Amino acid sequence: MKTVKLNNNRLFPVLGVGTLFATKAGEAEQLVKDAIDIGYRHIDTAMIYQNEKEVGAGIRAKIAEGVVKREDIFLTSKLWCTYHKPEHVVPACKKSLSDLGLDYLDLYLIHWPVAFKEGDDLWPKDTNGKVICTDVDYVETWKAMEQCVKLGLAKSIGISNFNTQQIKRVLEVATITPAVNQIECHPYFNQSKLIAFCKEQKITITAYSPLGSPNSIAKDDAPAPLRDPKLHKIAKKYKKSMAQVILRYLIQHGTVPIPKSSNKKRLQENFDIFDFELSSADVATIDGLDRNFRVCAFSEGIGDKNYPFSIEY
Repeated sequence: MKTVKLNNNRLFPVLGVGTLFATKAGEAEQLVKDAIDIGYRHIDTAMIYQNEKEVGAGIRAKIAEGVVKREDIFLTSKLWCTYHKPEHVVPACKKSLSDLGLDYLDLYLIHWPVAFKEGDDLWPKDTNGKVICTDVDYVETWKAMEQCVKLGLAKSIGISNFNTQQIKRVLEVATITPAVNQIECHPYFNQSKLIAFCKEQKITITAYSPLGSPNSIAKDDAPAPLRDPKLHKIAKKYKKSMAQVILRYLIQHGTVPIPKSSNKKRLQENFDIFDFELSSADVATIDGLDRNFRVCAFSEGIGDKNYPFSIEY
């Protein structure tokens, strides 16, 4: 597996596997086992996915089999919105590690800059069914995230779904620069401006929903990326699938994509993208497909002062 170097000199596999929606009994564990057997070494999960126990079980099983060592795996998890108060950050990280059955995370991210009311309910709601947000400042949350590194709970820390203004605020107080910003990124939403900004700050981009969540994109009757005729033409040229072309594009675009699939055949297909390279002309064609169309709007945070999508990027 090829890697890129994070700003703390740790190696980050350029392709990962996402585990969002792998919530059926046994699904996440089998996904992780299949992915490791195929050659994936970068696994992405989160507290809110509620599958950390199974993800950890899959990793531990492959370690026990001798397929990998713990240091071969790059594991990411994320701090959920109900744990933003500084005093709750380290305990939340420890809870994730306990559920995973592992001693450390390779990367721990603030999942969203928006804070929710603290408590056992991960989606606390008022009587009208609206999620209850609080005024915890993500800058204070970040300071506590740094403790996770100092305590050896996480090798690297970062952010997710932060815009440029929010990143600047974090950088003003950070003694540890965020290693990663995980954001939605696909051919219909290529995030060029945010990627360029993060590159200037030496923050690596992880691309979630890299295939554009094909079942949910619909704007002006436009086809989803996996049905786009221009992408189809490029895929035919390279004798690759459209998904392979998109993932290859995102790597050449400067991101680390984390496609999700519980289908072993698709996991293998998504992995087989290192034997070709898109020409600059084809990259430019895919750049031109951008529609500034976001799939994941995080509607629960709309109206909160820290909602990240209120500005352009």
